[in-house]
Amino acid sequence: QVQLVESGGGLVQAGDSLRLSCAASGRTFSSYNMGWFRQAPGKEREFVAAISASGGWTNYADSVKGRFAISRDNAKNTVYLQMNSLKPEDTAVYSCAADMDGSSRFVLGKIGIYDFWGQGTQVTVSS
Repeated sequence: QVQLVESGGGLVQAGDSLRLSCAASGRTFSSYNMGWFRQAPGKEREFVAAISASGGWTNYADSVKGRFAISRDNAKNTVYLQMNSLKPEDTAVYSCAADMDGSSRFVLGKIGIYDFWGQGTQVTVSS
């Protein structure tokens, strides 16, 4: 069993930055691929970013590419999402997720491959 706890959300203005954190339990965090997803009111959950277990590979949704950066610290069992140049359309609940099966990096944008999810943290961007 893996527990994921997100933090770092809040209310900011357009153009501001936030850094989200996702702390994971478990001794084998360094073997998990990790992803960040978001869900806005009335919309389906969507992929934001993913990072491989070693941190050597990352991928981003087109909507956040160049503004967001995913990283991880395996010594701290934590994955981060640095969000810059925030826009009102980035408003959503952001959740992290863990893939324990070593899935191919080419499918890390798919919700269904993730085994554990955090509760999420609210990010609100005002115009």
